[in-house]
Amino acid sequence: MPDAPHQTRFVFVTGGVVSSLGKGISAASLGAVLESRGLKVSMIKLDPYINVDAGTMSPFQHGEVFVTEDGAETDLDLGHYERFLRGKTSRHSNVTTGQIYRNVLDKERRGDYLGKTVQVIPHITDEIQAAIRRGAAGADICMVEIGGTVGDIESLPFLEAIRQMAVELGRADSMFLHLTLLPYVKASGELKTKPTQHSVKELRGIGIQPDVLICRTERPIPDAERRKISLFTNVPYQAVIAAIDMDDIYKIPGWLHQQNLDQLVIDHFGLDARPTDLSAWERVVEARQSADMEVQVAMVGKYVDLADAYKSLNEALAHAGLHTGTRVKIRYIESEAVENESARILQGMDAILVPGGFGERGIEGKIMAARYARESNIPYLGICLGMQVAVIEYARNVCGLPRAHSTEFDPRSPDPVIGLITEWMDETGLKQIRNETSDKGGTMRVGSQACRLKAGSKSRALYNAEIIRERHRHRYEFNNNYKPVLTDNGMQIVAESAENELVEMVELPNHPFFVGCQFHPEFTSTPRDGHPLFEGFVRAAREHHLANQPPAAAAPAAPSSNVKVA
Repeated sequence: MPDAPHQTRFVFVTGGVVSSLGKGISAASLGAVLESRGLKVSMIKLDPYINVDAGTMSPFQHGEVFVTEDGAETDLDLGHYERFLRGKTSRHSNVTTGQIYRNVLDKERRGDYLGKTVQVIPHITDEIQAAIRRGAAGADICMVEIGGTVGDIESLPFLEAIRQMAVELGRADSMFLHLTLLPYVKASGELKTKPTQHSVKELRGIGIQPDVLICRTERPIPDAERRKISLFTNVPYQAVIAAIDMDDIYKIPGWLHQQNLDQLVIDHFGLDARPTDLSAWERVVEARQSADMEVQVAMVGKYVDLADAYKSLNEALAHAGLHTGTRVKIRYIESEAVENESARILQGMDAILVPGGFGERGIEGKIMAARYARESNIPYLGICLGMQVAVIEYARNVCGLPRAHSTEFDPRSPDPVIGLITEWMDETGLKQIRNETSDKGGTMRVGSQACRLKAGSKSRALYNAEIIRERHRHRYEFNNNYKPVLTDNGMQIVAESAENELVEMVELPNHPFFVGCQFHPEFTSTPRDGHPLFEGFVRAAREHHLANQPPAAAAPAAPSSNVKVA
């Protein structure tokens, strides 16, 4: 007899009262605990915005764009999912209103609906359910996070879709988890339960009764308030979970397990699961607490007031700190401030990182930062645009090409050391590039691709592998026509794409640590495994720190007003 089809159970995660309570981290943490019990867990984020994906959205609007292995440009919560769980997300893990409506309209234009009137119910809600099932394929439990807050107009089709799914699946195969806020009123010294009561009432008004409440709070919930919440929301007392503010997000899996949230899920679905094993997370937490040195890393970018724009980078540096016994203090330095105040603003830093980005604003400050790191022997890591500015700086100041630039910023540069591949590659080479031309023009590489590391390089030693896979998100490339002049003057090209010889990594061999990579290694760093490139960078920062300890009597320099500390 053929095997029975795999049965997936669904946990739908909603939020109430206010946004930004941490649905993504809560869902990922619960997923991590369930995974530790031997269950296969998949994660899906439903986003109510009409953009098709996050790729064209400003970091000021949306924070970081997280890139999946298969090249989807997605919500930053997918980064949380991958950092907490072993499984990888995909283009099916992030569903937007724009995607749903585009799919439905495409079907309508093809005549798939046979002349019927196309409506939100059933056509939009059916399309949402189909998207959820695609993302859940093969999982024992699928965690489905609905973006926004209950009561938002734009979220209603998603909420209606999951309500319908729960009816179809039955309560034994579906579960609703609602994250809400318990504000603390300092004047009266009380946690207020009324916002939570109203949020659940709003949810019940559209036909959804939560099975579990996760209450975000500054302090423990007194027993009386917990019973009150249970009474007024019709949620069992033991299913009212306190999500107390933590000083380390990697403590959250353990905290949720202490309150038996994973067992509530297991019992609800009647699953057999092995005992919970959170020893790896315990080691992560212990590693942060046992760090023996602090280093300061300057991150020279455009968004110093917006840490979410560099979320995966921040986490990758923290992960490297965990694996090297280091407290990594990130100092966000606006690249325009480097232009205005000179590179002296970078004095006293143990390492300099220039992240990826788009647009001309502040580009000369990033180039100056790369030069300062090169000339001062300060460890440097350039990611995507950070590699490109390092190449531009080297071409200008070492190779004697004073007007070298990227055609992204100066289309008339006589020495375009960085450019679109369509500007310098012949037709034979272009045919080898696998991605299609983007709507904005030029060829964009996005998603996981293989590259080959050269023997004897620092990067090869760090990765301890010849072939690696990393994720890309960029249009502009190192111009291969300038390989000879750059390498003749001392810059090493230490990695190229495995299929078409595009430059992936550069190094300066006579520098303590000067590495540029065209890809985004931050997307594959996790707290349990770290990432070799970031670990090498932080170790180099430690060595620089030890070698440049000031005399005991020297006072530290006052930070610039353009420096923000993480």
